[in-house]
Amino acid sequence: MANTPATTTTGTPVLKQQHQFLLILLAAADAAVVLIAAFLAWIVRKVLVVPISGYRDGDPVYPRTISEVMARPLDGYRPNGAYPFWPEAWENFLKEPLLLAALLCSMLSFYAFNLYRPRRDRSLIGELGQVLRATAVAVVAMVAVLWGVGSSQLVGGNIPSRPFGVLGFELDTSRVQIGLFAFFVVSMMVVHRASFRLILRWLRRRGYNLRHVAIIGVGRTGRIACQTLDRNSWTGIRVSYFISHKHENRLAECMDRPVFGGLRDLEHTLTRCKVDAVYLALPSREAASTGRVLRRLERFSVDVRVVPDINSRYVQQSMVVHELDGMPVLSYRESPANGVGGACKRGLDLVGALATFLLLSPVLIVCAMAVRLSGPGPVIFRQRRVGLGGEVFWMYKFRTMVHAAEEAAELELSAQRSGAEGEVGWTRRDDPRITPIGRFLRGTSLDELPQLINVIRGEMSLVGPRPERPELIERFREDWRGYMLRQHVKAGMTGWAQVNGLRGDTSLRRRLRYDLYYVRNWSLLFDLRILAMTPMRGFVHRNAH
Repeated sequence: MANTPATTTTGTPVLKQQHQFLLILLAAADAAVVLIAAFLAWIVRKVLVVPISGYRDGDPVYPRTISEVMARPLDGYRPNGAYPFWPEAWENFLKEPLLLAALLCSMLSFYAFNLYRPRRDRSLIGELGQVLRATAVAVVAMVAVLWGVGSSQLVGGNIPSRPFGVLGFELDTSRVQIGLFAFFVVSMMVVHRASFRLILRWLRRRGYNLRHVAIIGVGRTGRIACQTLDRNSWTGIRVSYFISHKHENRLAECMDRPVFGGLRDLEHTLTRCKVDAVYLALPSREAASTGRVLRRLERFSVDVRVVPDINSRYVQQSMVVHELDGMPVLSYRESPANGVGGACKRGLDLVGALATFLLLSPVLIVCAMAVRLSGPGPVIFRQRRVGLGGEVFWMYKFRTMVHAAEEAAELELSAQRSGAEGEVGWTRRDDPRITPIGRFLRGTSLDELPQLINVIRGEMSLVGPRPERPELIERFREDWRGYMLRQHVKAGMTGWAQVNGLRGDTSLRRRLRYDLYYVRNWSLLFDLRILAMTPMRGFVHRNAH
């Protein structure tokens, strides 16, 4: 007898918060390792390349031999107190170890080599190979930057020093320090990254930082996928249940996991039993239904990965493909908020929202006083909206109608008039219930400023698709293909659709097209571009009412 799923929640929002925290922790640890490597390279250079004490008959005079230097490394810097070991000016603690150049070049290189993407089911050897390539590029970039800015540290600074011999070659002080930095940063990054991953694997094997998934398919491919994930418990990926690849299910269990219905019950099962990701593992004879299943999965804000029932060499390489213990896995869709990009976006939101809140605090106070004087009712109007991953939150804005209850009713009526493409009805331009100050606030988008509080609280972002109400989400997920992809990013105060004039009485299909373009092409630079366009094209617009 087939199982009937009970309503369960796997803590997806908590997992995403843990993921962001781990990424921030990893990036901070990487930065610390780079800084320590640069500082150690500077210290060792000062020990090995002892400054000369002067010149005699035109030749440099070295105070000690290398063996004496190794025995008493600091004494060479005090022949007569001329060359102190530690710099006297505090800024030289940044300049001489090349800390800023090392940190900037290394972190940009790590980001470019995708070292902050989710790697639960990637091999450790592959990651360490990426670390080696990223550090090599970072060192080359560091040399280029120092040469381009004409840093005196590249030619050894202002202290005349002993040349250092390696394999019969004499190296100047700059090459010694750069070479030492390359050695230290590579070795320390490899040890640090390996330790970080091994600790995470140890924790995941003991039930921490888990990611719950569902497997669609109870055939050979689905069973292999479950066995592979179970065998590699270090990934922290746990199979919660199966969904049969047949229209109706007759199995109660598969691989000691419950089987919750078949494809006919797909939406019902995923709604009742929420997971973090779905692995689509259909048998090859059911390959024709893959497209239909993927379209149905677009209604849910979960990561989707395809385990093809074919050799990995035949999988299209336009998508992200990797292997886990010989099992090919195709990443069909992942949230762009994952990885270091999501952490950077959150940092931009916090800095931008706090700065804007402080800068516009007089405007907020004036608007609040004007709303209070416009009539009875609260100053702040709030309404339930849907954000990242389908989470519901209270969105704030200034009240613009005579009563907050009427504003809520107006929004409900406008939603009912918005069922068809091109149909006017999101808001009515000449609604008599809108107060004069409310009309001004709507026309200038100042009524949206209280949403800075939502941004600071992490419920919204400065940039993203505009949030919708839960009842509209339920309707649009059925009527509009791909609509739920909007829930892969946080809702925003402004967005790509808004700066292109798609506000008020405009086509829902066009808005969705612009929102999906933003989700699929998201980058931090794209956010900055939209923010730069917002003052000119986002606040005041003929469609804003």
